[in-house]
Amino acid sequence: MFSGIASTPELDRQGDMVDPAGVTFRNPLPLLFHHDMRQPIGTVVLTKTPAGILFEATLPALEELGALKTRVDEAWHSVKAGVITGVSIGHRILKDGVEYLSNGTRRLTKTEICEVSLVTIPANAQASILLVKSLAAPRRLETAMAKQTTAEHITALENKRAALAARMADIMATAAADETTLNDELAKEYDEIELKVKSIDADLCRWRDLEQVQIKSATPVSAAVAVARTALPVISVKANVPLGTAFVRHACALLQCHGNRHEAAEYAKRWDDSTPEVALALKAAIAPGTVTDATWAGPLVNQNIANDFIALLRPATILGKIPNLRMVPFNTKVPTQTAGGTYGWVGEAKPKPVTKLAFSSTSLGIAKAAGIIVITEELVRLSNPSAEDLVRADMIAGIAQFLDAQFIDPAVAAVAGTNPASITNGAPTAAATANPLADIMSLINHFATNNISVSGVTFIMSAANALALSFQTFTDGSPKFPGIGIDGGSYKGLNFITSQAAAANVIALQPSLVLYADDGQVSIDASREASLQMDSAPDSPVAATTVMVSLWQANCVGLRAERFVNWQKANANAVKYLTAAAYPAPTEAPEAP
Repeated sequence: MFSGIASTPELDRQGDMVDPAGVTFRNPLPLLFHHDMRQPIGTVVLTKTPAGILFEATLPALEELGALKTRVDEAWHSVKAGVITGVSIGHRILKDGVEYLSNGTRRLTKTEICEVSLVTIPANAQASILLVKSLAAPRRLETAMAKQTTAEHITALENKRAALAARMADIMATAAADETTLNDELAKEYDEIELKVKSIDADLCRWRDLEQVQIKSATPVSAAVAVARTALPVISVKANVPLGTAFVRHACALLQCHGNRHEAAEYAKRWDDSTPEVALALKAAIAPGTVTDATWAGPLVNQNIANDFIALLRPATILGKIPNLRMVPFNTKVPTQTAGGTYGWVGEAKPKPVTKLAFSSTSLGIAKAAGIIVITEELVRLSNPSAEDLVRADMIAGIAQFLDAQFIDPAVAAVAGTNPASITNGAPTAAATANPLADIMSLINHFATNNISVSGVTFIMSAANALALSFQTFTDGSPKFPGIGIDGGSYKGLNFITSQAAAANVIALQPSLVLYADDGQVSIDASREASLQMDSAPDSPVAATTVMVSLWQANCVGLRAERFVNWQKANANAVKYLTAAAYPAPTEAPEAP
């Protein structure tokens, strides 16, 4: 005989959590070898507790040679030698027995255990053999699990008693069916179980008396302590699909079902094996929108799904690449220092200068960046993963291109209540030279001259200029700017970011002096019937000459993406840029030194 833990409510390696309260079984259950129903090796008796499911397994002692003896001997030797230490339950999920948590984890609330198996690697990391009775002194199995409360002890004993009582009833039912008295073996088993039941009844009386004593002497636990004791780490297990897939599938399921969320939820079940959170999000209730809530469209998408898309979008935008921007909330005044104090040397018994600091405050209002991406109906159907990639790439490219241009285009001025000015709008500027090192130093000197730290200064330039820098070498063939490539990089502790929105400009900024507000999500709306002007700068207002395209007639779908984001320089000298930069590259690759 041996015993241990068959299951716990912890997250298993398959991404499921089995709730012990919803587990059913009928003792005794078969004990299998590696979940192979053709290889039974014994029986198990389960006991349900709030902390998990305990088991006691029995292997038959066989004298007769044969396949069964060989199989049982192999299992027993593996257990004794410690080669196999894990167990696993074979279960089926009952009706309405699955609950999806916010992180995508499945919580199995109603299950039936059909068998228990010896396995090398259990799905539940805590499911294991804890006691082999022929090798160790008997001890209470419950002590191997988390320390139980008095109420949990009582529940465990009650469950164990119920299992034993059920076995007693089965034994007597066997005799009644055969209309005979019990044979010696069954009579002995019945008597042994009866003694165990009497012992449990005595223990239950003691535990219940102790519970009453504890209740009378108990003191209230503060809410903070209660939360601290019950707080558990959340472990997220996700399918191996590209980031943002759930977001794209969510949007396209709504499109395919013409906005009907119930039909879209059924349509999304085809992805339950990889992105079950899509169907779950489509079933969720939607709060009504208000004009004062900046994130009113957020419920269109599950928060976790939106986070995936944001995480994918950020590396594609300049905003996502710049480290250490000063994050601030919307509509909150932020103090900024405009002048420093006056300091100087003071001689003995001389008066010290009186100084003061100058401050101002600013706040970032709610600003919305939006764009419409048009795709064909064929892509919406998502017939294969490559179609998903196209939709995802199109959405990312459209939003990223717009935000990048708005962030660094000097021509973008602030419009009250609509959009912020670009960080280069009104910033000091100068013409670039053919010497990139001299240009870099001139920008660095700008910050030093204005008493702004140069630590963390970031440069933004086009991919062509960055590539030209990577090609520049010394006479021995070594690179002049190691660490810089077509995707940017770092050089001498300075950050370099590439974006086609930079065009011929080279922009230098101190991120800590750029205020940045972002609500962290993208909302998506869609239409098949709208008519659009297919232009990145549509007429406003629409003129008689404006050419409109019907999405319905063109068999297309418009995805309107919106993101609430805002930025502002906290210091007028936080940014400087050079114009007309076209750095030369060698006409041919240098020879190796």
